[in-house]
Parts: sequence; structure tokens; C-alpha cells
Amino acid sequence: MTTIPKDPVMLLSYVNTQLRDFYPSLEALCDEKGLDQEELKKKLEAVDYHYSPERNQFV
Repeated sequence: MTTIPKDPVMLLSYVNTQLRDFYPSLEALCDEKGLDQEELKKKLEAVDYHYSPERNQFV
């Protein structure tokens, strides 16, 4: 399992950079890094960011 930032803003930046540079989808990112996809979504939804599959990023 990968250590990810705990701060929601830093987490947002980290996840969107990973999605942009290395992964074709949130599912692929979570599978590769051993992250819980629903937990990640909830953390970012708490700061009003939602995953857009079309853009492959949290917006």
C-alpha cells in the first residue's frame, strides 16, 4: 500500500498528478497503489471534488 497525503488539498494534487501522468483511470490508480477507491472518493468529496471519468481527474 502506498502512503498518500492526508491533507485533502495535497491529496487532490497528488491524485490528479498521478492520474494525468501515469494512470488511465481512477480504478487503475487504486489497483496499482493498493488504495480503497471509495475511501479516496469520500475524502475528496469532503472538500467538494468529484471524480470525472471523462477528464480522468477530480474536478
